Amino acid sequence: MRRLEVATDVFVEPQTVYDLLVSFTEYSQYSEYLEEVTRHGDGTPGTEYELTFSWWRLSHTTRSRVTSVDPPNAIDWRIVSTIAARGRWEIDALDEPTYGDAAADDNPVTRVRFVVEYDPESADADTIGLPTLLSLDWLVDRVTPLIDEEATRVVERVVADLEGDRRDVRLDVSHSSG
Repeated sequence: MRRLEVATDVFVEPQTVYDLLVSFTEYSQYSEYLEEVTRHGDGTPGTEYELTFSWWRLSHTTRSRVTSVDPPNAIDWRIVSTIAARGRWEIDALDEPTYGDAAADDNPVTRVRFVVEYDPESADADTIGLPTLLSLDWLVDRVTPLIDEEATRVVERVVADLEGDRRDVRLDVSHSSG
């Protein structure tokens, strides 16, 4: 499994962060490769989302399911089709910003962390519609760096939406293989 974590501070209350993240259908506006999100449920455990991704000449729809929530602290999910993946949004109130950011003056500080664990080898070339002459290894080599970029882009755009303005966002990005 590979693990990717992207974290930053935002200057709003944890409940505001949670409410935005649990709605999830807005995610397509944050992502370059996520074309559409359709929700089946109300955001509580068991809710499923159809996610349609497009990249290069490929388009694929997969499903994720909310596995647990702890408002306003966490949202856990997993992919229920195509690829072995699970993730979590973690939302923590802080007494002060992680980086001593002056933008926090008189504003609440919330640490937001996006964590995903995935197995790129679990994807099946036929299921994802990979053209016959291309290998799954080729696809994994191309898509893995995009996952890091995409996670970073999503977090940056979520921060702008939460705070109402774009700003330089300091992101802590880490990844590991295991």
